[in-house]
Amino acid sequence: MLTVHEVSNLTGVSVRTLHHYDAIGLLVPAAVSDAGYRLYDEASLARLQDILLFRELEFPLKEIKSILDKPGFDRQKALTQQAALLTIRKERLEQLIAFAQALAQEGNDNMNFSAFDETKLKQYEEQAKKTWGETDAYKEYAQKSAQTTKADQKQLAQQMMQLMADFGAMKTRSPADLEVQEKVRHLQDFITANYYTCTKPVLSGLGQMYVAGGEMTENIDAAGGAGTGTFIAAAIREYCR
Repeated sequence: MLTVHEVSNLTGVSVRTLHHYDAIGLLVPAAVSDAGYRLYDEASLARLQDILLFRELEFPLKEIKSILDKPGFDRQKALTQQAALLTIRKERLEQLIAFAQALAQEGNDNMNFSAFDETKLKQYEEQAKKTWGETDAYKEYAQKSAQTTKADQKQLAQQMMQLMADFGAMKTRSPADLEVQEKVRHLQDFITANYYTCTKPVLSGLGQMYVAGGEMTENIDAAGGAGTGTFIAAAIREYCR
C-alpha cells in the first residue's frame, strides 16, 4: 500500500488532485489507515493510469468516471484504442513540427495547409468515443452537439464565459446572496439546455472541477478575475446544500 504522498511522488499527480479525485469518487483509496491516511494498492494505480490516459485525450472527469465504472468496461480494448489515438496525435504533431521548420526556412511562400488537417484524428476520436462514451450524459451531449454548428458551439462557449464573468462581478458578495444563488440556477439551466441534464449532484461535481486548478480554473479566472472559480464553487455548494 502507498500513501497519497507516495503516489504523488511516483506518478507526478499532485496530492491536491488525488484528493479531488477521491472527493468526486473517481479514484477512491483502497483503504484508510488508523491515522486517517489514504492508502492505494496496485488496482488503484492501474485505475489512475486509465484516468491519466483518458485525461490526455481530453475526456472530462465525470465522463471518465462513468466509463471506468461501467460493468462492461474492457480495459485492454480501451488501451489499444488509446494507443492508436495517441499515435495519430503524435504523427500530426510531427507533421506540424516539420511544417513549422519548413515555414521558417521558406517564409510565407509555403501555402500548404495539409499539416492542419484533423480529419483522421476526428474520425478516430468519434469511433473511440462510440465505444467508450456510452454514458447517458455523453449520449445527450453528443445528440445536442450534432444539432449545433461550430458557430453555435462557439457562441455557447462565449455565453458560458460571460456567465463566469457575471459571477466575477459578484465576488464581493456572499455566496449565499439571493442574486448569486439565482445566477447559479441560471448556470444549471444553461448547462441543461445546451449540454446535458445538470442535476444538483452533477452541478456539485462541476463546482469541484471549477476550483481544482488547471486549465478550467485558469479560463474561469481569466473571464471573471482571480478567485472567480473559488467563488463559483462556494456558491454552488450553497445552492446544492
